[in-house]
Amino acid sequence: MKKIESTWYNMAIVLTLISVIAGAALAYVNELTKGPIAEIQQRNEAQAIKTVLCDDNAVITDTITNGDVVVYMTENGAAVKTTDPLNGSFGGGLTIMVGLDRKFQVLGYTVLLSNETPGLGAKAGEWFQKGGRGEIIGKKAGQLATTKDNGEIDAITASTITSRAFLRAVNNAYAEYSKALDEGDGTDVHTVATAIKMK
Repeated sequence: MKKIESTWYNMAIVLTLISVIAGAALAYVNELTKGPIAEIQQRNEAQAIKTVLCDDNAVITDTITNGDVVVYMTENGAAVKTTDPLNGSFGGGLTIMVGLDRKFQVLGYTVLLSNETPGLGAKAGEWFQKGGRGEIIGKKAGQLATTKDNGEIDAITASTITSRAFLRAVNNAYAEYSKALDEGDGTDVHTVATAIKMK
C-alpha cells in the first residue's frame, strides 16, 4: 500500500475524518446513556425530596416550574429545587433542594450540585444542618443572612461567599414557594405530580 504524502491538505483531511468519527462516537454514547442518566437523576431527586421533607411517605400534589426552580408541592409543605439567583457562589454553581413547611420553616436541605472548593465551600452540605455551626433547620426562610450581613447564621469558616450564596438560594426557595401558594391551582405553570416517581 502506497504511503500517503505528508501535505497540509492530506493532514487536514485525516484530522477532519478523525473528528467526524470521534463526534459520531460521542453522539452515539450520549444517546445510549441519556435515558439511564435521566432515570438516575429522577431517582436521586425523589430521594432528595423525601430527605428534605423528613417524610418517606411524602406525596407530590403539584409540580411548579419557574426557570431553573422547581417547587414540589405536598399537603404539608414543599420541596424546592433552587439555585442562588445571583449565581454568586465562589465555585460558580450551587444547586440545593430545600424542604419548607406551611409556615416557611426549613425542614431540611440537601446539596444537589456544588462546584465549591473542597474543604471550604463544599462544607455547605453539613454546616447548615441540625447541630451544625450555622444551623438553619427550624428557622423561617425568607430573610436568612450571615452574621457578617447582620443576620443570625454563622458563615462557613473562610467561605463567606459560598455561605451568602447558599442562604440566598434558601431565601429564593421561600420566595418561589410563597409565590406558588399565592397562585393556587389555576395557573398554566402547573404540571402533573407524576413527573417525579416517589419510589
